[in-house]
Amino acid sequence: MAISAIFFLDIKGRIIIFRDYRGDVSPKYAEKFMSKINEMEEAGKLSPVIYDEGVTYLYLQVSNLYLLAVTRTNVNACSTLVFLHRLVDVFKHYFQELEEESLRDNFVIVYELLDEVMDFGYPQFTEAKILAEYIKTDAYKMEVAVKPPMAVTNAVSWRMEGIRHKKNEVFLDVVESVNLLVSSSGQVVLSEVVGVLKMRTYLSGMPECKLGLNDKVLFESQGRNSKQKSVELEDIKFHQCVRLARFENDRTISFIPPDGAFDLMTYRISQNIKPLIMVDCVVERPSRSRTEYLVKARSQFKERSQANTVEIMLPLPADAISPSMKCSQGSAAYVPEKSALVWTIKSFPGGKEYTLRCHFGLPSVEAEDEGKGKMPPIKVKFEIPFFTVSGVQVRYLKVIEKSGYQALPWVRYITTSGNYEIRMI
Repeated sequence: MAISAIFFLDIKGRIIIFRDYRGDVSPKYAEKFMSKINEMEEAGKLSPVIYDEGVTYLYLQVSNLYLLAVTRTNVNACSTLVFLHRLVDVFKHYFQELEEESLRDNFVIVYELLDEVMDFGYPQFTEAKILAEYIKTDAYKMEVAVKPPMAVTNAVSWRMEGIRHKKNEVFLDVVESVNLLVSSSGQVVLSEVVGVLKMRTYLSGMPECKLGLNDKVLFESQGRNSKQKSVELEDIKFHQCVRLARFENDRTISFIPPDGAFDLMTYRISQNIKPLIMVDCVVERPSRSRTEYLVKARSQFKERSQANTVEIMLPLPADAISPSMKCSQGSAAYVPEKSALVWTIKSFPGGKEYTLRCHFGLPSVEAEDEGKGKMPPIKVKFEIPFFTVSGVQVRYLKVIEKSGYQALPWVRYITTSGNYEIRMI
């Protein structure tokens, strides 16, 4: 991507500050921007990317400002918009709020930042913490010659040198969300697992971490025993610290981590998943004005695991009268604003089944008949610690640092419900 210029415009489209990087787009094009926005808004075709007369406009609206990037080249629109968002974060780090007034009060700092974050239209450094080390908000501080941090002069822009911790530790959480849709007949219609590896690192120096998973592609390339449990990861996305070339070559996840919390990678697994918690709801109508629910909830995972803070939301007709309920485990409450009964079970061990009975009245037979077959699905929320539904396992997590200190790695597995729904009859 090569951006020609960046403009800050007020709400009426007047230029407040701009920085020309390539000299091939005149400021007069920015003056045409608002008229283009108004035309597209009237036509109902408003878009964050506009092309006109050989110039591409990419913009964000923040508070009472428009942040506009213009270019004559065929840039990656997504990358440019991400850069603009990162630029907004940098200014908010300096000024707390990004508004017209804060720009006018700090135009010297704005120009300095615009010079640092981009060079000849190519993005450079957008890490606010790194920029703050040598661009100070107070003008008098700039008189002192400050040595640029190592993070700017080497390839590791996300980590500073000289970090020290009394205790060197790494915490890794493998968190998987289960998205599931079950039909009223009990058949799984849609199932997928969305996972994220969340890390918190408190390591001294510039350590290199290596992470190994039971990756199916890796096992096959190494000719591993097929009896070993492996998983096929899809749609893998990494944090910028991961060496992608190394991963492409030998599937090794090698990286120099940022200090603190970050998401190392995300992935998706499409596979047929048996519902971890299955809910069956039988609707009975003993009389013309009374309805009963008989609900059975059973856990379909191993007995050694248990689900915590299970919440089952059962939809009721909007005109339900005086619902009463009795459950074999946990507690149940009627939530009228959601037209639902919420059954909460604090601890749900594997291989167990619990029941709930609910009685409620309806004002008319017509209302009951109209609502039949139109009830929203049952929604289930849960969290199962020390368990992954996909079978993803961390085989090793190594920390290598030139000083040779020993780091303590901690790994935890958690499975949670994502969009988990069971249709009613």
